[in-house]
Amino acid sequence: MLSPEDARLIDYLHAGFPLVDRPFAAVGEALGRSEASVIDALQDLLGHGVLTRFGPLFQIERAGGQFVLAAIAVPERDFQAVADRVNAFPEVAHNYRREHALNMWFVVAAESPAAAADVLARIEAAIGLPVLALPKETEYRVELRLPACPVVEEDGHGT
Repeated sequence: MLSPEDARLIDYLHAGFPLVDRPFAAVGEALGRSEASVIDALQDLLGHGVLTRFGPLFQIERAGGQFVLAAIAVPERDFQAVADRVNAFPEVAHNYRREHALNMWFVVAAESPAAAADVLARIEAAIGLPVLALPKETEYRVELRLPACPVVEEDGHGT
């Protein structure tokens, strides 16, 4: 369970990260914490799997690169071996299982559309299965902000 301090930290960081020389100090100052306690809390939350990622989101296309969502129909008996091979490519940002005929989905991040196509071709050759590439055609920004923990009323019930 999240402590109230960690929930406040997550909520605060969800709204943005200060772009200053010492951002963790600025976050700590805003929340009444030390810079070290902010860093320690984030490391602890990541280490315990409460947070799975802490980092920037880039619009890679602005720099000439490309993100490509890809999917593969993997025989169940081969799933882990194929996942290990796919994940060995440094361009694979993340990989996850889905309950679908295309049961493995992953994202390739590359420095150019040509590099993304090359990585996808090398993955296909390495695993011996066809890879369905779904490059982004249009970007939509939809922000969903949920509190890190429910607000608790004085009577102890959530709102």
